[in-house]
Amino acid sequence: MMTQKHKMPLAVWVLTLSAFAIGTAEFVIAGILTQVAETLHISDGQAGNLITAYAVAIVIGGPILTLWLARYDKKRVLIGLMGLFIVGNLITAFSSDYTVLLISRVVSGLTQGPFYGIGAVVATQLVAKEYEGQAVGQMFAGLTLANVLGVPAGAYIGNTFSWNVPFIVVAGLGALAALAIMMIIKPQVQDQHSAPRSVKSQLGAFKDKNLLASLAITTLGWVGFMTFYGYIAPMAEQVAGFDRASLTWILVLVGVGLVVGNAMGGKSADANLSRALMLWPAAMIIVLVILGFVASNPWAFVIAAFVFGIVSFANVPPMQMRVMKYGSKAPELAATANISAFNIANALGGVIGGVVIDSHYGAAAIPFAAVIIPIIGLLFIVSQERKNVVPAANQVAL
Repeated sequence: MMTQKHKMPLAVWVLTLSAFAIGTAEFVIAGILTQVAETLHISDGQAGNLITAYAVAIVIGGPILTLWLARYDKKRVLIGLMGLFIVGNLITAFSSDYTVLLISRVVSGLTQGPFYGIGAVVATQLVAKEYEGQAVGQMFAGLTLANVLGVPAGAYIGNTFSWNVPFIVVAGLGALAALAIMMIIKPQVQDQHSAPRSVKSQLGAFKDKNLLASLAITTLGWVGFMTFYGYIAPMAEQVAGFDRASLTWILVLVGVGLVVGNAMGGKSADANLSRALMLWPAAMIIVLVILGFVASNPWAFVIAAFVFGIVSFANVPPMQMRVMKYGSKAPELAATANISAFNIANALGGVIGGVVIDSHYGAAAIPFAAVIIPIIGLLFIVSQERKNVVPAANQVAL
């Protein structure tokens, strides 16, 4: 626990650094997508499959690995996952074959779900209960910082030298993060609440309909993010009319919005989780519609994309906290399952965006396609939150 409640412990910052490395690896492809497509002589939609492959690996591999790894010391698990992450990105860096690249993205993606899921649980254990949302937000700030610094830097490096080079840098970040984990994060002291649970008892947590609903909320509410963000490069070039060199500062600006949104989402989740769950998806839908109408105006596109960054990443802490609230019987698995839910959405977003951009509608239609599933998600969120409020109100009346 923190002795100074308004200051995050250093170990949480180590998790932030790790999330930064992993987040950069996941999203850097968005900044170099057109270059990858040109170099490999494939379409933008096919290049987008590198996003989908990474996401699918998280979806399938994350929960399975977590079930196996939950019995071990969390510190050693986090170090091992970072080792696999380094290997995957080095394979990507030194590959030029499309199939090998897809496989290497799967290898890298296998590490993300367990790391974020187990790391989020560790983060909440390092702070007072009333600051758990902000601790999770702090860890995932690494993901947002990846979009402020990592992705734009990767786009600059990739477009200046070669698209392979950013993955060498990412592997180096992974090594630095692994070293920091070794030095700073302490081994877990197990008690009756943190002792390893059997696979059967962990899976039993999914009998809770509220947990299943929470995972569905994450998937439905998040699809719009990757549908737009995964194809921001072709949108900026083909619709807004920016040259490729401008993509670096555009990504920086959007990334700043992600950082702001992540902080706002963490505070709003601690203040009123139900309201935060409904507010931010609704705001994202509105901004995506606006983006669809203003995308041909370069400066309006940039402003709207910045606001999109804020409202989209403000979703992350509330969605993660809802899952952890109802998945307390198997917190590591539940948190990892939520990372899988995010990446089901990422995979769907990659597919939707790829289909749209390769169709006769082109990049201009992406924001409008991006709102379809989140609208369904918002309706589902409202129905679930209202259902959970009613019993509480009746209990007070009694």
